[in-house]
Amino acid sequence: MANLNVVVIGPPAFAKDIGKIGTTTDITFYNLKKGETTLTLIEPSRYPEKLSSLFFSVSLAAMAVVIVEEITAALGESIIMLDCAGIKKGYLILRNYISYDNIAPLVKGTVLSEYEILPDDCNELRERLIRDAEELQCPSESSGIVPIDQHFNVKGIGTVILGSVVAGSIHKHDQMQVFPTTKTAIIRSIQKHDDDCSDATIGDRVGLALKGIDSDVLDRGYVLAPEHAVNVTTTISGELTLIPFWKEPIREDMILYIGHWMQFLPCRVTSCKTVTPPLVHNIDLMSEREFIYRPGDTAILHYLESDKLRIVGTLLLS
Repeated sequence: MANLNVVVIGPPAFAKDIGKIGTTTDITFYNLKKGETTLTLIEPSRYPEKLSSLFFSVSLAAMAVVIVEEITAALGESIIMLDCAGIKKGYLILRNYISYDNIAPLVKGTVLSEYEILPDDCNELRERLIRDAEELQCPSESSGIVPIDQHFNVKGIGTVILGSVVAGSIHKHDQMQVFPTTKTAIIRSIQKHDDDCSDATIGDRVGLALKGIDSDVLDRGYVLAPEHAVNVTTTISGELTLIPFWKEPIREDMILYIGHWMQFLPCRVTSCKTVTPPLVHNIDLMSEREFIYRPGDTAILHYLESDKLRIVGTLLLS
């Protein structure tokens, strides 16, 4: 059965009343298991200070829970991020006498307009999420891709990485390339929700013990994948669709941050040509670090120098 990943946007540690806390950095994971059904709740624990915290949390998720305690700029930015990421299924919990009419202008035309409103009851939310996880269908098997979130050495085991399967399936003893390097590693063991497993599929949060590579050569954002499964480049091109609220022109030499999987990299704009005014453009970017992707994937562009809107739009990668 597939694992359901749910981003939780609201007051800090809201998810502690639903799942058991796991790892925490700029994103915090909470795990819930009932029989064979599992789900992972993800909170952006450094947002709004770090926009990357929100991006990583949303990019890992297939579903969202948004708790609205007040109408703020951060709420608006979170709505835009969820819409750019295409998180179409979710729940809204309204507090402090806020009604749907109060937030309707913010969610109109976004994926959140289809979210169901639930009462402020963690027990009911837990049961709804478990049912949602039970209804997940395991995808057809294909080559697995695992972006790395954390990595470290464990005495007696060796190199261990934490990450989520974003495509296909992986199996114990699979040999994977570690992009952007040319090194390969063999999966010695797989853990999901602290249980040893022989395989993992899309959506699973995994801990992998690796043979053949040292933790010191790894970094967050590196990707485990079969040879030739992904592209690696420092020159990035694609079709940029600006969000409707974006007003600033995209200029050459502007520094944007590209978010994709567990990557959040600064890039310099080298060219931008309008395709369909005012929102669609062909754009070329240059990154100092190697960027890992599949053609046809969608990334999200951010502009951190803005004191207001920091999300630029979506980039369909060439």
